[in-house]
Amino acid sequence: MRKREFAVAALAAAVAPLAAQAQGAAHSGAQGGHGHSPHATVQPNALRWTAPPAYARGAQLAVLHGDPSKEGMYVVRLRVPAGFRIPAHTHPNDENVTVLSGSFNVGTGDRLDESRGERVAAGGYSFVAKGMTHYAWFTEDTELQLHGMGPQGIRYVNPADDPRNQ
Repeated sequence: MRKREFAVAALAAAVAPLAAQAQGAAHSGAQGGHGHSPHATVQPNALRWTAPPAYARGAQLAVLHGDPSKEGMYVVRLRVPAGFRIPAHTHPNDENVTVLSGSFNVGTGDRLDESRGERVAAGGYSFVAKGMTHYAWFTEDTELQLHGMGPQGIRYVNPADDPRNQ
């Protein structure tokens, strides 16, 4: 349980400043009754991309809505270059992935194995239930949109694969 708490806390520290920026960029109109605007838009040139510490060098993350480190809905984008790999890991909540450009290769199991898995093309969608061990690799520059209910985090099966441990 401590590893899970650490993963959630590390993700919270990485994305909290981004969430505040995204919320500021997305708000338009009056505040709704729950502290959220009843309508929000984010233009591509308003996205604030940063290097998330939970992923290897080369990944960029932008928060569009919400705060993935807190309770409630969030929407983020993840950009990765060709050749990028995400070793076997789990999440504390369901993961919803839409491929905006490029492609996303995803497999299940405790070890990244590029001979197994499925390629999800641009426009495709992938769902992985909370706690399911999975991995991903990318053969081309790719942009994903991820959404779900927070708090979200990532826990690598092999702690040596976690960039936060380096």
